[in-house]
Amino acid sequence: MKKLLALIIIITAFVGNAQNETLFSKATDSYNDGDYQKAIEFYSEILENGQHSAELYFNLGNAHYKLNQIAPSIYNYEKALLLSPNDPEIMNNLSYAQNMTLDAIEIIPETGLAKIYKTITGIMTFDQWSYTAVVFMILFVLLYIAFYYFKYATKKRIAFIGSLVSLFISILTVVFAFIQYKDFRADRPAIIFDSEVKIKAEPNNRSEPIFVLHEGTKVHVLDELNEWNKIRIADGKTGWVKSTSIELLKDF
Repeated sequence: MKKLLALIIIITAFVGNAQNETLFSKATDSYNDGDYQKAIEFYSEILENGQHSAELYFNLGNAHYKLNQIAPSIYNYEKALLLSPNDPEIMNNLSYAQNMTLDAIEIIPETGLAKIYKTITGIMTFDQWSYTAVVFMILFVLLYIAFYYFKYATKKRIAFIGSLVSLFISILTVVFAFIQYKDFRADRPAIIFDSEVKIKAEPNNRSEPIFVLHEGTKVHVLDELNEWNKIRIADGKTGWVKSTSIELLKDF
């Protein structure tokens, strides 16, 4: 029974992958033919099948960009960047899409230490830091074993020092992985999808608007209350917006 179940799972996965590859090929052909809406439909069908990748979101962003759909293009480029941080091609296309937005928000400059901290920890995602930690821990164990088996003092010294360095790097990468994971969970970015939305001082329709945002602007969700979300924009301003006006980026 277990073997049959495993076989069914394998066959289902194989069929699913084959179907997604066919859809991806059709989407690519549609995109190359200039039928961007059809390409979007094929790419979206792949997403509905449960497959997510930086390449898929990047291509979706490109298709929406060709149709001058600001919010969906930025949304998909941002999602691609979450899965492939620091990818130059994604960042380049994202900057082009952001140039179409109406909101010119001045970003609060980061302090020197904060900038260094984000630069270092942002080199990899938290799972990549975790994999790196495992690799160096294995290297530490191998070098430590080699230390006992080497006969010559020079080799033993190199193995011992190498094991200590590997252990240190492993611990350091675990710390970076924890920091990245903590930051990832705390950060809840979203994109404004309404063409124009009034940000309220309080989470109700009676509240006076304090500023206005337009489609494609990136915000960060701080809190939720019923159908309202408290957001912060890049210049530090905060306010409340209907949850239907935004799309969270980390929804996969």
